[in-house]
Amino acid sequence: MHESHVGHEMASGHDKHAGHSVAMFRDKFWLSLALTIPTLIWGHMLPNALGFAPPMFTGAHWIPAIFGTALFAYGGWPFLRGAVNEIRDRQPAMMTLIALAISVAFVFSAAVALGFPAMPLWEELATLITIMLLGHWLEMRSIAQAEGALGELAKLLPTTAVRVQGEGSGEKTQDVPIGDLHDGDTVLVRPGANVPADGVVLSGTSNIDESLITGESAPVEKAAQAKVIAGTVNGSGSLRVTVTGTGDRTALAGIMRLVAEAQKSKSGAQVLADRAAFWLTWIALGSGAVTFAAWMLSGATLATAVERLVTVLVIACPHALGLAVPLVLAISTTLGAKNGLLIRDRRGLEDARKLTAVVFDKTGTLTLGQHRVVGIRTTAGLSEDDALRLAAAIERDAEHPVARAIVQSAADRKLEVPAATNFTAIPGRGVRATVSGRSLSAGGPNLLAELNAAPSAELEAFAADAAAHGQGVISLVEGQVVLATFAVADAIRPESVEAVQQLQAAGIEVVMMTGDAQAVADSVARDLGITTVLAQVLPEGKAALIQKLQSQGKRVAMVGDGVNDAPALVTADVGIAIGAGTDVAVEAGDIVLVRSDPRDVPRIITLSRATYTKMRQNLWWAAGYNVIAIPLAAGLLAPWGILLTPAVGAVLMSVSTIVVALNAQLLRRARLS
Repeated sequence: MHESHVGHEMASGHDKHAGHSVAMFRDKFWLSLALTIPTLIWGHMLPNALGFAPPMFTGAHWIPAIFGTALFAYGGWPFLRGAVNEIRDRQPAMMTLIALAISVAFVFSAAVALGFPAMPLWEELATLITIMLLGHWLEMRSIAQAEGALGELAKLLPTTAVRVQGEGSGEKTQDVPIGDLHDGDTVLVRPGANVPADGVVLSGTSNIDESLITGESAPVEKAAQAKVIAGTVNGSGSLRVTVTGTGDRTALAGIMRLVAEAQKSKSGAQVLADRAAFWLTWIALGSGAVTFAAWMLSGATLATAVERLVTVLVIACPHALGLAVPLVLAISTTLGAKNGLLIRDRRGLEDARKLTAVVFDKTGTLTLGQHRVVGIRTTAGLSEDDALRLAAAIERDAEHPVARAIVQSAADRKLEVPAATNFTAIPGRGVRATVSGRSLSAGGPNLLAELNAAPSAELEAFAADAAAHGQGVISLVEGQVVLATFAVADAIRPESVEAVQQLQAAGIEVVMMTGDAQAVADSVARDLGITTVLAQVLPEGKAALIQKLQSQGKRVAMVGDGVNDAPALVTADVGIAIGAGTDVAVEAGDIVLVRSDPRDVPRIITLSRATYTKMRQNLWWAAGYNVIAIPLAAGLLAPWGILLTPAVGAVLMSVSTIVVALNAQLLRRARLS
């Protein structure tokens, strides 16, 4: 997102900037400052205060009027146009107050220049416009920086790709625009280059930096059949990738859509702040009218009454109040995106701080959703790695899911699996093969019965315990000797234990919900330290169980994969969908976890609490400022010689806005883990 076209959908209170830009306010500020300096030098306020006489020449006394008029037309135009839009929409707000203040000051000063006996307000008008332009420039820079994550994401995509045609000696490469890529194309990703499209590695090995997409800090190893994400950065290896998604169908485009939608969505606190800003505008208008009337009735001059009116209108602008919440939410949204937390609806982020219970779907959320070897017992003299290495060798050519679990478990441990020969599948029993001259078999109880192989008491007890927990049992056999027994089940994610512990330490109840049998569910829950288990739950029954927990007065989050968990995600107070790395277009739920890491759930709660703290601080500051500032501007302390000029009012209002903006920026320092 270029700074000259900042997205201003952050809040209705900031529609005042529609059609404006950071660069425009910057340029208007500097030129207005240049016009303000002569206005002050040849005016009356600065010479009287500093005791100097400005150089005089023919027409010098017209400098404040001429330059002040130019400032009103040039520097004041954004505020005048914004006021017209607000009045047309029947939503008078801060632009209306600013426009009214500078218009009153201009008309009054013009009347003085034409002969009305009073002191003009050209200097107040000039400084007011200049300071207001500075405040808006700084505010829009803050907003642009907060929303800059979209621009950074957009920059990740290269403009061209290296398309590969042919194979072997006949292979040809051609640089093409990424818009010309189609599904099924093969592209070459050279070392250090950005991946041009979502795809699957066809050949080559490398490490890819996915930190800006998934938040994963460590480079991810990629080899054949591995998925790659558009915009990620290739390491030192060279990859050939088959394209599976381009343009708007890439994970990057999905992330950008979700961030953009989140920037537009409103939280309850933001709606409250917008309503408060609306009413503060009317209070300011009423206060200005009362102030003007009171000063006129007290016998003050028209110039004094007008100056008080202008000061009240300026200092009461609900600028800080309008910025307090939107800027914090914009920063929290982008901070979440950088950490793999995609916020689809800001209300979900806001409500996360109030959670008292988190319900996890088991399969694919707390577990990998893929079977692995979860336990091994061996006979004396055989290590677990050696047993797994031998079992993987003979299971490598088998098609059974349990065989794939053993092979993948060996790969997870980075074991070097020897070659097998004479592979034979034994239907209904298992497999047989020769490994390093040894005739080995692997299978379940039917295989042991056929071979008349009796496991040792230790292995038999291990197998019985695994079966009681709903785990599959596979044995490795040589002749009639059972060498090892493997327990196979849906493996628990390595991060799940830590996630559960963090939530429980924060006083949040953790519930596991699954369609699996009670024994399987209890086994996983026991390993994770979860005491509340809801097993054998059908997909259509999950939402009802969420409602039951809510009826007990609990604020509930549901964490699931967004497919069969969609009704439960929508029913929960906060729906958290597992994005599975690249599947970020999850329609159900308020927040998407790109990394599928359960530890991101406590991170969401941490971000929610930090965001709420910043919003509360900003709202207290903005509201408290106006409670004190409006009476001062009206002249409450005038009997003691304390009167604020319009210029001082503009400074105080701008300082208030800057304080709110700077406080919001401190949210970037929040540690989510």
